[in-house]
Amino acid sequence: MEKIKKYILLHLTVMLFSFTSVYSKAASGFYNREGLTSPMLYLFLFLMLLNCALYAVIWQKVIKKFELNVAYANRTVYLIWSQIWAVIIFHENLSVNNIIGMIIVFIGVLVVVAHE
Repeated sequence: MEKIKKYILLHLTVMLFSFTSVYSKAASGFYNREGLTSPMLYLFLFLMLLNCALYAVIWQKVIKKFELNVAYANRTVYLIWSQIWAVIIFHENLSVNNIIGMIIVFIGVLVVVAHE
């Protein structure tokens, strides 16, 4: 049960990091529409930096509980979370290549975790 808790914490940390791309894309959208005068641009840039700082602190605590190769292999799940947010928040379409790529990433993580 303790191992499951460690992995849940690891993946929640990776999910937290994936919001950096959400804030970045939102900031980019406001910049493209309104330019440098958009207050929302600065809000999302601030959220992006805050998110990165929070992630950095939490990540350092979480990886102490894992071998580095396991922690960093699991970090690639970031790509899957980014695709999920792209579809849910920004209403983007997934291509077959995106889905195949996510499956390959997931299988790679499973292989590393199975050998832990």
